[in-house]
Formats: sequence, structure tokens, C-alpha cells
Amino acid sequence: MIQPFSPPDFSPQNPDFREELEHILKGQYFMKHIGFQLEHVENGKAEGYIVLGEQHLQQHGYLHGGVSATVCDLVMGFAAWSLIPKGYGVVTANLNIDYHYPGLGRKLFGRGRVVKTGNMLHFCEAELWLDEGPVVVRASSIMSTVVKPLNP
Repeated sequence: MIQPFSPPDFSPQNPDFREELEHILKGQYFMKHIGFQLEHVENGKAEGYIVLGEQHLQQHGYLHGGVSATVCDLVMGFAAWSLIPKGYGVVTANLNIDYHYPGLGRKLFGRGRVVKTGNMLHFCEAELWLDEGPVVVRASSIMSTVVKPLNP
């Protein structure tokens, strides 16, 4: 059984971040393309999933490493985004992935959290698992705060 980790209790700098989430999700084209569903975002945490199809697999039938890396990036990015001031965004400055087991299953779950946050850099962690199995991927990242473009 997957046990949730206990992130520090962060307070968002933008109290309206939940209202902005819908707008942000409209521009997440690659997230939509791979079928990732964001389930929960709050105070330095994010969770979501993908129902896997053959387009998510590599030649041996295992979960493709690129899909794993993308899901880790998404949950860590949304976790960091939940803590930044209004008018800013986050981009990935660094991404480290550790693949523990081959990915076999029907549904891929991801959970990300912020470990430490600052004015510009946010240190994050993620875990992925399939169905009710063990954690198959762990990741860490540094997310960087950026000013959102005026005309995306």
C-alpha cells in the first residue's frame, strides 16, 4: 500500500491560486496530449494520474521512461506553482529521475511535493506507482520562478 509522505506545512503566496488553476490548465497542451489528469493541488502538494494505453508504453510493454519523467515534472511543477505569488509561473530548472522497477499496470499515479521553497527556487520530490504496486519511480527537481509572459 502506498503511504503518503508528510510535506512541510506551506502557505500559498497567492490566496487565489485555485481560481487561476483552471486558466493554467487550459495551456497545458502536452499534459492533455498524454492524458494526465490533475486530481489535487494545494499548499506545496499535487497529485494526478494517467490511465495507460499502448501509446504510453515502450517496446517491451513497460511504461515509457519519458512518460514517467513527464508525470514527475507535472506533479512537482504544480506543487511548486501552488506556492508562488500571483503573476508568476514555474519552469523546471533541474530534473533527476530514478527508475526502481519496470512499470507494469493499468493506471499510473503521481504525487509531488515541495521540500523547500525560496523566492526563486523550489526543491521538489515526486513518487510514481502503478495500480496498487510499489513506488516504481522517484524524482527530484528544482523549479524556478519566472514572470509569466503578457501574451502567452
